[in-house]
Amino acid sequence: MTERKPAGVGFETWVDRQVREAEQRGDFAGLPGLGKPIPGLERPYDAEWWIKAKMQREGLSVLPPSLALRKAAEDARRDALNARSEAEVRRILAGTNEAIRAALARPPEGPPLNLKPFDVDAVVEEWRAGRQRP
Repeated sequence: MTERKPAGVGFETWVDRQVREAEQRGDFAGLPGLGKPIPGLERPYDAEWWIKAKMQREGLSVLPPSLALRKAAEDARRDALNARSEAEVRRILAGTNEAIRAALARPPEGPPLNLKPFDVDAVVEEWRAGRQRP
């Protein structure tokens, strides 16, 4: 499809020829998604669909910094309770507590933070109690 349209040939005719030749060469054979419905066709049109899809594929988020930190704290608590060792629990919580303290010293943009550093010993006790259950 790198050649230029010849003068005197209709655009539609030229494009149709390019597509037909590509099909004959097998350029369209085995493309990903062949025979599958196009994802998202049932949803209403959104002009920014491609940005949202890219962000979802890349695992990105557009949360305000305060909400992102709340989410990180929630994830850290879950990860700490599922940790394999007490040292790992303490390491996870120490990193999160450091981020929370920094945010409390200089509040981030967005909604109120509504967080305080974890009581590491209390979470360690909760982790131990969870490990003792059958």
